[in-house]
Amino acid sequence: MDCNRCDEEAVMHAAYSGQHLCADHFRESVEKRVRRRIRRDDLVPQDATPEDPETWVIGLSGGKDSVVLTKILHDTFAEDPRIELVGLTIHEGIEGYRDKSVDACVDLSADLDIRHELVSYAEEFGIEMDDVVEDDPENMAACAYCGVFRRDVLSRYADDLEADLLLTGHNLDDEAQTALMNFLEGDVEQIAKHFDASLGPLSEREDQEEFVPRAKPLRDVPEKEVALYAHLEDLPAHITECPHSSEAYRAEIQQLLYDLEENHPGTRHSILSGYEELAGIAAERYGGDDGADLRECSECGSTTTREVCRKCSLLESLA
Repeated sequence: MDCNRCDEEAVMHAAYSGQHLCADHFRESVEKRVRRRIRRDDLVPQDATPEDPETWVIGLSGGKDSVVLTKILHDTFAEDPRIELVGLTIHEGIEGYRDKSVDACVDLSADLDIRHELVSYAEEFGIEMDDVVEDDPENMAACAYCGVFRRDVLSRYADDLEADLLLTGHNLDDEAQTALMNFLEGDVEQIAKHFDASLGPLSEREDQEEFVPRAKPLRDVPEKEVALYAHLEDLPAHITECPHSSEAYRAEIQQLLYDLEENHPGTRHSILSGYEELAGIAAERYGGDDGADLRECSECGSTTTREVCRKCSLLESLA
């Protein structure tokens, strides 16, 4: 099948749009969607200048999503002195898994000539995820521990690096899954928080001075298209699932969305589009009125709603 935009052979077919695209036009399509999302979410402030540039910290895991996001952001802003990119990689301590993805992060950062910071759970907390999984004092899934520790490290280092924005490589599938999970759980306040935390345009979010704002410029691109882009660009991505991954509920939602998308192309886009609009309405209703009493953790000083933050309480149970 030929590309819809030229006479070259198509490398992909997007059922949701009906388009067949060659390698060049496919890459152009992905990049256009990411750059459009950057504009729609007001990520580049009008007052940014070369003399006072914005620092964007990218959560660079070495997987396909973060690698593709980093490449596109670099290509977009390489000649723009208003934006400085920093790749932040976290080594969780998972034998046979994270070492290879760290190598991918190091290689990519060197290829693109961007600053790269590497931190580890071992250095930060004195633990490794392999040991956490073996001990499991809270009888939780590995992802529950890791999510708490990862969010803490990302937030602290984004703050230490004086970041204006923290960007992650969540794709369309990731966000549609999260949207559907929040719908099914009926958690309207969580939907509102999602809008203010990372979904809404920066100009429309509730001010959260305690946290570095987050953004997800890749969220309009389906997961398989991200993987294809990484392949066509020959990017050093480590495409292997974490051996401790065990989010059973999300896996069910993922399969449900696969089936729906197969029978009704465009389902993921429709879910996320409607979710973003409803999240904005929910944020107006609940913004600044969620009763959250933010304070400093008595152990580490991080911002929390508890006397002792979740990270510190988990670390205490693992001691």
